Amino acid sequence: MVDVPAQLQSVTRAYRTEERDGEEMHVQSLEQTYPAALTDVWDAVTSAERIPRWFLPISGDLELGGRYQFEGQAGGEITACEPPSDGTGEYSVTWESMGGVSWVTVRLAEEGAEATRFELEHSSRTADVPAEMWETFGPGATGVGWDGGLLGLSLHLGGVEGSLAPSEAEAWAGTDEGRSFYRGAADGWAVAHAAAGEDPAAAQQRADATYGFYTGTGQESGQD
Repeated sequence: MVDVPAQLQSVTRAYRTEERDGEEMHVQSLEQTYPAALTDVWDAVTSAERIPRWFLPISGDLELGGRYQFEGQAGGEITACEPPSDGTGEYSVTWESMGGVSWVTVRLAEEGAEATRFELEHSSRTADVPAEMWETFGPGATGVGWDGGLLGLSLHLGGVEGSLAPSEAEAWAGTDEGRSFYRGAADGWAVAHAAAGEDPAAAQQRADATYGFYTGTGQESGQD
């Protein structure tokens, strides 16, 4: 059992577009505060031994300039790494998948001796995202996947009650509990998309499609 409502409510989601080096970017971010010390959270998100406990098996050279590969998922290069100092820590990587490149930055900030704010920012060139895909799913296409990552980290660090091994996540998506998680996460991205200026009805339609994709249920209404 996983405390799905508590996890969904603990995550702050945001979406925006911005210009970088003359190109328009989609920028998504998720934030959650975990009940763990900064050094413990840093270890959890940078250690090849701990990452598979909450996310995916990883291989490669996990240091600045090194390359990494998640099993069955993206790989890339570690482009920046600032270990914890003065209450913060940060690293950035390229996120290379299916022939495309986007960028992920993880920022940590101490919020007391035993609390750490985790922020993940995922940026991609607007031109690199197929128009049909964006029109169908919106920011939830990748955002909901990251919600799953934050859930895994939250369970690993004791941020939410429950237990769910990464190897069980795919089957869990088809359970009532899993569907409630993906429904709530998809709806959360609809809210973030609408807050950025998208028509709320269009944002919700894309959230419905995203929910259907992640759960294999087809497009469902927001009242599931």
